Amino acid sequence: MSWVFVIGLAVIIFVLLAMVLKAPRSSWELLGAALLLGIAGYAWQGSPAQRGAPKPPAETIDGGKGAGDVAERQKLADSVPMSDRDLVVADALARHGQFADSAEFLRGAVQRNPNNAEAWLAMANSLVGHAEGTISPAAIYAYDQAERAAPGSPGPAFFKGLALIRSGRIDEGRKAWAGLLARTPPDAPWRADLQARVSELDGFLSRAQAAQ
Repeated sequence: MSWVFVIGLAVIIFVLLAMVLKAPRSSWELLGAALLLGIAGYAWQGSPAQRGAPKPPAETIDGGKGAGDVAERQKLADSVPMSDRDLVVADALARHGQFADSAEFLRGAVQRNPNNAEAWLAMANSLVGHAEGTISPAAIYAYDQAERAAPGSPGPAFFKGLALIRSGRIDEGRKAWAGLLARTPPDAPWRADLQARVSELDGFLSRAQAAQ
């Protein structure tokens, strides 16, 4: 059936070129040869009988985790102006799960301004998202650069700890969160949430140790 379709399509194309588009009669032979060459190439390399097996894209459009991390980062960075064009574009990409594009976009931002702590942090989160939640040396470097550029910001330590925990490096993640909690002012708006997370993590570790 596939061959009937291919040959029929070739005939339709030839009629369209010759009769409708008024190709010169002297070129008909050349047109016919080109179509025959195309059919021969299909016969050589095509596999019309083989079932299709489309491969899913490396990154799917996802408004879940990406959007949540962007919102959490912006909440912790209430002192950073969100009018930064690079961050606006990169955050929009991350919200839709396009983490590789977001990280690549932010690479240019930190090259232009190495002291842009929020861009470093957003890039680190996008690198973790692109690796499906696994923290990489590149992401750790970006988190460290974000902390260097903004030593008093809670974002780098919080998200680095979160990425470590998601990657199974729970002790390291707990250490990052505990260090952040120790230097967090009592009236900081994020302190209660961080305290609850550390307590929950400690409870998990205690249960895991008791089960051994």
